Amino acid sequence: MKETTLVIMAAGIGSRFGGGIKQLEPVGPAGEIIMDYSIYDALQAGFNKIIFIIRKDLEKDFKQVIGHRVEKMVSVEYAFQELDDLPEGFVKPKDRKKPWGTGQAVLSMKGMVNGPFLVINADDYYGKEGFKKIHDYMVGQMKEDSEVYDLCMGGFMLSNTLSENGGVTRGVCRVDEQGYLRNVTETYDIRRDGDGLAASDEQGRPVFVDKDSHVSMNMWGLPASFLDELERGFPKFLAGLEEGDIKSEYLLPKIIDKLVEEKRASVKVLKTPDKWFGVTYKEDKQAVVDSLRALIAQGAYPESLYRK
Repeated sequence: MKETTLVIMAAGIGSRFGGGIKQLEPVGPAGEIIMDYSIYDALQAGFNKIIFIIRKDLEKDFKQVIGHRVEKMVSVEYAFQELDDLPEGFVKPKDRKKPWGTGQAVLSMKGMVNGPFLVINADDYYGKEGFKKIHDYMVGQMKEDSEVYDLCMGGFMLSNTLSENGGVTRGVCRVDEQGYLRNVTETYDIRRDGDGLAASDEQGRPVFVDKDSHVSMNMWGLPASFLDELERGFPKFLAGLEEGDIKSEYLLPKIIDKLVEEKRASVKVLKTPDKWFGVTYKEDKQAVVDSLRALIAQGAYPESLYRK
């Protein structure tokens, strides 16, 4: 059986577990958190291994909260994203508190996969279809040793990924007629504004966004060889930082966008009609609880994901 791995980026969940950590807010009727539903959907889709990317100081508590129960169902490994885990010749800036980003997070698991893998955020609910489409693409279509990286992503409709309680950041995608990504632009503070949407660019300037645009939710299907690319690119990213810059991040959407621009990667956008939800704001929790209740009533999930 081909190894297909679900990689969950959870290193940013906070310095302690308990109240206030959004990724660990119970949202299911039996106390499930959002990650539980992603894992359930991934296993149903055919994934057969899980890697959690966490921080070393969270390992004990993380395993207690979710890791140990998942280990009973599937092979589980842990990778560790740390601020001071840098290539030779680089040191963490004294005042740097912000993580190095999703590129470094995924790089932390180099050597742990023997096949294609799917990367997701810990605190996003993606729906079932994206997991199934990406798994099928990985197993049936992905060229793992191609000179041009063969990637895929879950393509969500922007209007299905908004919060009613404030602005969100999304990678807005331009997709060609064959369903391949042309570019992805990080767009900030996207919110409903009358019949349309308001948004801004990285400098805070207003920009237009179409509610029917496809967006990246950090749901990337990648070949194992892509980890070599991340390893080569991280020192270049660090070397290019301006003195005093303690906030810039090595981000998957920007890395992939650059590879597409250079024609070194092709990204199949696997469109999904599923509605995203997550606890971006404290006020979002009840909407997540209600949405999962509705899905359970429709038969999408059992009342308890971990029946004894």
